[in-house]
Amino acid sequence: MAERAPSSAVREPPLLDTAMTAEARSLAAALPELLVEARQVANTVSSGWHGRRRAGFGEDFWQFRPFNFGEPARRIDWRRSARDEHLYVRERELETAHTVWLWADLSRSMRFRSARGGPMKRDRAVVLLVAMAELLARSGERIGLLGHGRPTASRTAAERLAMTLSHLDEETTRPEIAGVRRFHEVVMFADFLDDPDALHADLARLAGAGARVHLVQVFDPVEETFPFDGRTEFVDPETGGRITAGRAESWRAAYLDVLAAHRDRLRQEAGRPGWSFAVHHTDRSPNEVLLALHARLAEMAPHAGVAGGES
Repeated sequence: MAERAPSSAVREPPLLDTAMTAEARSLAAALPELLVEARQVANTVSSGWHGRRRAGFGEDFWQFRPFNFGEPARRIDWRRSARDEHLYVRERELETAHTVWLWADLSRSMRFRSARGGPMKRDRAVVLLVAMAELLARSGERIGLLGHGRPTASRTAAERLAMTLSHLDEETTRPEIAGVRRFHEVVMFADFLDDPDALHADLARLAGAGARVHLVQVFDPVEETFPFDGRTEFVDPETGGRITAGRAESWRAAYLDVLAAHRDRLRQEAGRPGWSFAVHHTDRSPNEVLLALHARLAEMAPHAGVAGGES
C-alpha cells in the first residue's frame, strides 16, 4: 500500500511520545461523530425484518383462521366471530430473535485513506457496524461484539457497542469466536488484507460452529485501482517497513492480479450455504452495502425450527 495514516486506535505504552499517545485516542475522539453518522445511515434502511410471517407467539396480529374443534375456547376472537356464523382464532406473527455477532478490524491497515480525501477505512467500518447494530436493536435482535461479552437484546445496544470500541486496550486484528454457536449470524467489516491462512482458519472454525458469516470488505478507492505512477514509496502500516518503486505503474498489473486472486478466495470462503461476501468502497454511500446486507439477513430468516439459536 502507499503511505498510510500512522495513527493508532489503541493506548500505547507510556514510553512513546505525546504525538503517538494522541493518535492512540483517535477512535475514542471520533466515536461521537461516527455514532451520529451511523444513526443517520440506519434511519435510511428499513428495519422491519424482525417479523417472520409465521403463526406463533408474538405481539403483532397476522391473520384470522377458523377455530378447530378441540382447541381451548379462550383462543376464540369473539368480536370477529360475531360477524358471521363461524368461530375464528386470532393468530399472531411469530417473532424469532436472532443472535448476531458484529466485528470490525481496527488494526493499523484500516487507518488508510487516499490523498483524494474521504473517510478512513476504520471509520467507515465502525459506522457500518454501529448502524447495523442500531437496525438490529430496533428489531429486538440479540447483538454482541465478538470477544466482548454476551449478546444482548437492548434498544441501547448500538451505543454500548460503540462505547466498548472506544475502550479497547489493544488493536483488534483477529476476531474472538469462542461465544459463537450454531445458527448465530456473524458480520465482519475489514479489509481482509491480513494473513489469508489465518483468516481461512477463523472462517473454518465459524463454519464448524454452525454459524453463518457475512464478510464486508472495506476498501479505499486507490486500493482497488492502484493509480500510482513514477517513483513511489510504499509503507507497511503494520510493521513500518518501506519499499520504493522506481516506476510504480509497472507494478499495477501484478498488483491487480494478486488482488483479484485474493478476492476470489474470499468469495469461495463465503460460498458456504447462507454466507455472503460484499465489497464496499469508502467513496460510496454506506447506505448501499447496509441495504444489501440487511436484505441478505432478512432473506435468510428464520432458522428452521430454531427460535434464535443459542446464546
